[in-house]
Amino acid sequence: MNSVQQEIDERTNLTSSNKFELLLFTLGSSANNDRSELFGINVFKIREIVAMPQITAVAGAPAHMLGVVNLRGQVISVIDLPAIVGYQPKTGLNIMLVTEFARTTQAFAVESVEDIARLDWGQVLSAEGNAAGGMVTSIARLDGNTDSSRLVQVLDVETILRNIMPPDEPDVNMDTIGPQIALKPGTIILAADDSVVARALIEQGLNAMGLPYVMTKTGKEAWDHLQAVAHAAEAEGKTVHDKIALVLTDLEMPEMDGFTLTRNIKQDARFKTIPVVIHSSLTGSANEDHVKSVGADGYVAKFAAEELAATLRRVLA
Repeated sequence: MNSVQQEIDERTNLTSSNKFELLLFTLGSSANNDRSELFGINVFKIREIVAMPQITAVAGAPAHMLGVVNLRGQVISVIDLPAIVGYQPKTGLNIMLVTEFARTTQAFAVESVEDIARLDWGQVLSAEGNAAGGMVTSIARLDGNTDSSRLVQVLDVETILRNIMPPDEPDVNMDTIGPQIALKPGTIILAADDSVVARALIEQGLNAMGLPYVMTKTGKEAWDHLQAVAHAAEAEGKTVHDKIALVLTDLEMPEMDGFTLTRNIKQDARFKTIPVVIHSSLTGSANEDHVKSVGADGYVAKFAAEELAATLRRVLA
């Protein structure tokens, strides 16, 4: 038990240095390339890795849903990840990745698990604008910034899950989100998230709350924007507080993660009193405790517009 807790603590402490661990796995080959490419998912999202058990097919299940399994008394949906990204396993669907994020548990069938790589977020670049069709948020360079570095595609598992099993209710319900929130005139919310779908949901929520915002795609982009705002405010004889009311950030982001962004803000005299709310699919007590340790003013699990609105009201008040 002590060794397990030590391992958890070590992984949590990685975030103090803008580092994380990526589980590497394969899905087979694509129609255009016979080589097995590497894919990745943050270890924090993995509950366990098991050999593929017997799957029970479910009548009327959506496409790419293999069925369900009974794992330790819990019935879990199993998703055919190679089929979703257009790959064909060479040796079959041999491994099941049981994941926990955004308060849900589900499993992804993959061909094989290769390794766990410890990386700096600076080794990870945004994949937005490439041909990944929104399924890949970023590209990780395993061997650093070298021409021969092995590349890993980091999948946007939240978007994949949402596409397969869309919610039954609207994401933003004007009847339950509450009254609009008034900011100090001239100020905005600075938001950061690397997922296209997450940004769209956040924008829906902020618009429903009547909150003006600037949306960025990485922690580094948000940090650079803060620097630019600080210089502009100084030139105008103002402070950053005259322009930024609150920072809303994801945790997993290329180049700079949300932990590092929050820590940078709270350790900088110009920004330290700006409220920071972390909005992440990485749920669980370990992550929430670490959020408090870096000085964040609030933590909201993705995506519940009512909870986000309530947290923003509390923190802004």
